[in-house]
Amino acid sequence: MAPINVLCAATSYPADTSDWRGVFIRHLVDALARRPDIQLSLWAPPGPLPDNVRYLPNHNEERMLSELMAAGGIAHLMRSRSLSGLTAPLKLLRSLHSTFRRESQTDLYHLNWLQTALPLPADGKPVLVTVLGTDLKLLQLPLVKSLLRRVMRQRAVTICPNAEWMQAPLEKAFGDIAQIQPIAFGIDPIWYDIQRQPNTQQPEWLAVTRLTRDKLGPLLEWSEQFFRGQERKLHLLGPMQEKVSLPDWLQYHGPATPEQLAKHWFPRAHGLITLSRHAEGRPQVMLEAMAAGLPIIASDMRAHASLVQPGSTGELCSDSKSFGRTLQKLEDDPINLKYGENARAWSHQTIGTWDDCAGRYLNQYNDLLARGCD
Repeated sequence: MAPINVLCAATSYPADTSDWRGVFIRHLVDALARRPDIQLSLWAPPGPLPDNVRYLPNHNEERMLSELMAAGGIAHLMRSRSLSGLTAPLKLLRSLHSTFRRESQTDLYHLNWLQTALPLPADGKPVLVTVLGTDLKLLQLPLVKSLLRRVMRQRAVTICPNAEWMQAPLEKAFGDIAQIQPIAFGIDPIWYDIQRQPNTQQPEWLAVTRLTRDKLGPLLEWSEQFFRGQERKLHLLGPMQEKVSLPDWLQYHGPATPEQLAKHWFPRAHGLITLSRHAEGRPQVMLEAMAAGLPIIASDMRAHASLVQPGSTGELCSDSKSFGRTLQKLEDDPINLKYGENARAWSHQTIGTWDDCAGRYLNQYNDLLARGCD
């Protein structure tokens, strides 16, 4: 049987192996490219690709996508409400539409994020769309839902959120014309191989996040009384995407590569802290930390509640008091070790690797092609 010709589109992709941006898309592309039953073509910003993946952007599109990444990505630009934040989406959709029309040999489309489905041509070809938490905010914009519904009619469509909590709102918006099938992204094996050796005398906690007010949430306010002047330390890693004033008791290290996290930071940490208020899907850094055997302390929101099993793999906190109690609890060595073991076991059983993820997508490709022939 001939391989399935898949056109994969994404608006983020790492420029090189040290780039943190869009790393999960690179892992997905690598895993799909390892399948002999898939012939993959990619429309995305330029970056390292497997030899058997065909890169689709022309010179002008490649330059536009590179500039988009340099500006912080399409979502960041749209949040900025600048002139470029208004024009960039239109340029992006126009380029995608041109690509879809010239790639006539495609069997199906694998589109990352709902907005990339807007310029699909009326060719009836099946489409799989991945959805992150920020996509649900997109549906609140005027006309977006009706435009997407128009594109999805008269073709087989599967919408794949990367977390189960998004299924209900997507069913409400598109369930009559599309199948909604949650599919978890995978986890790179390097995280499962980490052996933790935390410093029991001076606990070190990690927060790995883009620095925006929503992503940080109440991290600084809740943490001050428990870290300032204390033996425990809080290390913050991630790119500064908004001007945020950081206190002197916090250890800020800037962005870190996955290799730096895996070799230096995760093995020594007591756990990962994320108090985000951002519209999350299923945060990849939480999955990687759990695979590495790190307990999780997270804000009590839907995206985190779908990952953290309180009393087993981590704790959900709704205020500073519960946050402080959780820090103290998870600094008990046997409890910390048990939570970490549970987190790693859950990741193995529930998420698996990127190759497992590619297999889940292949099952959906075959289902889409069968439905498209009905």
